[in-house]
Amino acid sequence: MDGRDGMRAADADREAVAERLRVALDEGRLDLHEYDERLQRAYAARTYADLEALLTDLPPVTPPQRSALAPASATAPAVGSLDGQPGPVATRGVTARWLAEVWLPYLNVVAIVVTIWAVTSLLSRDLLYFWPVWVAGPWGAVLLVRTITGLTGGEPQRQSIERERRRQRKRSKRERKRELRAGERDDEPPTA
Repeated sequence: MDGRDGMRAADADREAVAERLRVALDEGRLDLHEYDERLQRAYAARTYADLEALLTDLPPVTPPQRSALAPASATAPAVGSLDGQPGPVATRGVTARWLAEVWLPYLNVVAIVVTIWAVTSLLSRDLLYFWPVWVAGPWGAVLLVRTITGLTGGEPQRQSIERERRRQRKRSKRERKRELRAGERDDEPPTA
C-alpha cells in the first residue's frame, strides 16, 4: 500500500463514507443488513483503502442538476430546503416526531405504573417498595440505546422518507379509483 491508500483516515473521512452509504440505502442500492455491515466497517476503518473498499461497487453521486436520470421521487422539497435536501427546520421536525414515536409509549406506561404505585401506597398508608423502577429502568435503557443508534444511523430521515412513499402510494391508489369510477359513470347509459 503506497501513497494515499496507506494513509490513516480521519473521522471526517469516515463520516463522509457513512453518509454515502446512507444515500445508497435510501436509493435502494443496499439493503438494511448490508448497510449496517458496511457502516460498522466504515467506523472501524483505519486507512483510505479500507474506506474506498466499501464504496467500490456503488456509483458516484451525481448532483440532480447534472444528472440525466429522473429523480427517485417526485416529492416537493422539504420545508427549509433550497436544493431538495432537508433543511435544519425539516430535519428537526422529523427527528422530533421520531423521538416522540419512540419515547411516548414508554412515558405513558411509566406514568401509569407510578400512578398505580402511588395509589396503592396511599391506600395502604405506607410508602411501599418502588417497584416501577423495574419497568422504567430496563425499558428506558433499551430505548436510550435505540435512540442513540437511530439518531447516528439516520433512522428519523429514513422513516420519514418511507412514510412519504406510503402516502404517495395511497394517494395514487385513490386517484386511480376515482378515475375508474369516473370512467364507469361515463360508460353507463343514461337512465330515463
